[in-house]
Formats: sequence, C-alpha cells, structure tokens
Amino acid sequence: MTAQTYWAEHALLDTGVEPGVVIETGADGRIKTVRRGAEAPPPGAVTLRGLTLPGLANAHSHAFHRALRGATQAGEGTFWTWRDVMYRVADNLTPDSYFALARAAYAEMALAGITSVGEFHYVHHLAGGARYDNPNAMGEALIAAAAEAGIRITLLDTCYLSSGFGAEPNKHQRRFSDGTAERWAERVSTLKGDENTRIGAAIHSVRAVPAEQLATVAAWAQERDAPLHLHLSEQTAENDACVEAHGFTPAALLSHHGVLGPRTTAVHATHLTPGDIRLLGHSGTGVCMCPTTERDLADGIGPARALQEAGSPLSLGSDSHAVIDLLEEARAMELDERLHSRTRGHWTAVQLLRAATADGHAALGWDEAGRIEAGALADFTAVALDSVRTAGQPYVLAAETVVFAASAADVRDTVVGGRHIVRDGTHQLVAHVPAALAESIAAVRG
Repeated sequence: MTAQTYWAEHALLDTGVEPGVVIETGADGRIKTVRRGAEAPPPGAVTLRGLTLPGLANAHSHAFHRALRGATQAGEGTFWTWRDVMYRVADNLTPDSYFALARAAYAEMALAGITSVGEFHYVHHLAGGARYDNPNAMGEALIAAAAEAGIRITLLDTCYLSSGFGAEPNKHQRRFSDGTAERWAERVSTLKGDENTRIGAAIHSVRAVPAEQLATVAAWAQERDAPLHLHLSEQTAENDACVEAHGFTPAALLSHHGVLGPRTTAVHATHLTPGDIRLLGHSGTGVCMCPTTERDLADGIGPARALQEAGSPLSLGSDSHAVIDLLEEARAMELDERLHSRTRGHWTAVQLLRAATADGHAALGWDEAGRIEAGALADFTAVALDSVRTAGQPYVLAAETVVFAASAADVRDTVVGGRHIVRDGTHQLVAHVPAALAESIAAVRG
C-alpha cells in the first residue's frame, strides 16, 4: 500500500456532515489525519464527490445464496420450500466454483460500498460428508475471494451437526457437519487470519447444534476473543420445537449454556418473547437484522427497537442477497418498525448509518473500522448526492438523503485500507462484475 490523500466533497464525521474534508491515509492502510474546511482538493488529492461515509459492514452473508436471486421468486412458498432450492445450489459447490461465485458476490458488495463482510460459512466438506484433502478448502476459497474482490472478511466458520434437535443431518446437510463440536473446533483451529481476514465462530442454530455441544463452540470463541454469531428464532416452528425438546425458548437455551454475551451476535431474532429480549439486552448480545431477507422469506418483522432499548447493539446484513444494498437494509429497519408500530422516527439517519458501519464492524471483530478519524482503518465509501434519487436537498440533509432515498447504485467510490477499490462506480480489481456473476451462477445452478 502507498499513502494517499483524498478530498471528500462532504463527509460524515463524529460532528455530523462536514463539507470539504481532507483524509490522508498512510502506507499502513490507516487514516493519518482528517482535516475539515478545505474548500478545494489539495494538489494530488483524489476527489470523492457526494457524501463520504465510513465503509459499510455487511454483518451477515451466505455468499452462495447470491445464486438464488430471482430463481426463488416464482410462485408461492415458505422459508422451508426456499430452503430446498438453496440445498440444490449448495450440493453443486466446489472450492473452485465457490471461489468464483464468492469473488463476484463480494465484488458486488464493494460496488455497494461494503468494505467488510461477515461470511456465515457452513458448506465445509464433500457431498456425503467426507473431508477434502485440505479440510478448510472451502473456507480458504472464501478468504481468497474476499481478498481478490478487495474487501475484508470475517469468516464465521459454522458448526452445523443436526437436521433438528438430535436428528441426523439429511443428505444435503452431511457436507455441513463435522460430526461433533470437538471435531469442528479441531478443524477451524487451523484457519489463519491476516490483515484482510478475521476468523470467528458460528452456531448455525439451536436446531443444528445439540444443546450439550453449544458450550464447546462458545468456549472456542471465548478463548480467542473471537466473534460468535448464530441464527436465532428466525422461525416460529424452530421456537416451538425447541420448547418441546428442552422446555426453553432458543434464547433461554443459549443463555443457559453460556452462549450469550458482548462478543455474540444473534442474527434475525425475529420471534422473541419479552423475556428473550431481556436476556439478549442484559447480556449485551448484539443483533444483526436482515430486513430484505426477512421480508423476502415472509419471516416477519423483528423487535429491533425493543432489542436496542434493552441493551443490544444492532448491525445489518444482506443474508440471502435478495439484494445487496446496506442502505436499503438501514432504511428497511426503520420503515418496518414504522409499519409494526404505526409511528415514525425510531432512529435518526445517523443512528441507522452507525448500525451499518461502526456497530457492524464491531460485530465482526473490526473495532478499528467504521469511523473516519485518525488511527482508524482507511475504509470509506462515497455516495452520490446528484443522482435522480438524491438530488435536491442541502448538504446538511445528506445523511437523511442517503439513508432514505439512495441505493447501492448511487455508490461511486469505495476505499479499503487506503486502496481505491471502486472508482467512479467501476470495480478496479474485477473487470466485469455482471459477467463474473452470470458465469459463476451458471456453474452452480441446480
């Protein structure tokens, strides 16, 4: 990396939206200085038009689900029928095809202003469950894909052992399973992070990891101070089955086994009791909302406002990639809450952007990202304020305009570690992202 100076026409800083901001980055990929009030770009500076934000954090991704976009929209169905289609794509993945698909999906994320992704990764083995010669071939393919697409990754290696409360994995799920949590821990312990990569852990769900093995996964994460993520109460059927099997809601079961806490992020948390909300909030457990997936699958509207008021920090994810647009996720969280409550104004635009930036990065173990200030990682993105969606308002309303009107199509520039990954809407590392997506999706389509 080389040092670079950027001049942001407007930037979102801790003081709000500021005009004329100079951002100097160092060879170490961090921000050296931030200077306000520069009316024109300094000599040699790269100009970022529009509103420059901290890089967006996609806290929950299943990269191979990108192949499902549009393919699951015909006719009716439920989460469970959608899952059958998803399994057919998972069956066709190899390390090479997964690398190509993930590289294209991560490049699409960079074009949408995303600088870090939390990849909830559970397709570990060969069909039938046998291990690859390199047991982490699939995870390493994802790490390499993120590096080539120019974004950071937290690989949330996922423990997935059961098809439901003690039942053996079905024929599709065998390639997800390590057999036991102990064997999962042995395998994931050989994964290595780097300046672009953090290694975290995930419990797929309470139905997929037997209760007596939950603590093994939690202990692995605790020993390494690593992020721990899990799907929670996405479906009422899972809640009912958990109560029948254990006498506890999923949240209470996780609490009983020491899974909840400040390093843990629960994804979805859609169908919670008031007691569940208190457990999550009082333990400081984060919650990742994925509104575009939750509405696409007709899962319901989660209690985001109640969770935050109880003490849970909120982050955002594109999950199944029905769309890849963190601005839409932020907007949807507020608008869904309005539909549910029939009142407006639950979060300000700046608060919603915090969920999409600083709190999302923290959930992924990148605490040094998500803000534009000296010492932070030099990860930021610029959103146009002169498109047909965003033109018309003064710069003091730029944050509101971006959250409530802009889309991923308005992202013009993305910088990661001081490196200009997307310039004027064009990815600098992946030559033709639509073609890369089309080719890689065709290779895994069931």
